[in-house]
Amino acid sequence: MVSDLQESAGRYDATPPALWAIALGALAPFPISAGLYGWGPANVSPTALTAILTWSGCVLAFLGGVRWGLESGRPAPRAGRLLVSVASPVVAWIILLSRHRIPEGWVIGGCIGAFLVQWLFDHQAPDVPARYPRLSTVLTAAACISLAVCLDQALKVGHV
Repeated sequence: MVSDLQESAGRYDATPPALWAIALGALAPFPISAGLYGWGPANVSPTALTAILTWSGCVLAFLGGVRWGLESGRPAPRAGRLLVSVASPVVAWIILLSRHRIPEGWVIGGCIGAFLVQWLFDHQAPDVPARYPRLSTVLTAAACISLAVCLDQALKVGHV
């Protein structure tokens, strides 16, 4: 027999369709921007790269905020986990500020690295709903694949 607590935990871990719809909508700027940067008209390329890098910063900040919210909602928040949750938005901000100061390839690679580190942090996190790592995996994959398309293009045109 399943206890009420286990049953409610199962519902909490299931990802509602509306949440998937919102998450997938939030992912749309990644492949759209990457496609325009990689294969669009040359005059659209700079704007597309700005869009994907800016969106990357927004999403990294959002992921850090989600982690902050999950941790700060605990009866005894762990300082180390709170500190790391702030790192994601700070890194995103540094990456965005480094644009036009270092080659685009390094900026794009920094975004990929930041997403992967955030994903690793999320997947070793204790006490989170099972849906969170699943959602972060989909988001990280979409972001990293899209950014890899941009990195490939930056390498081709010599913006390394």
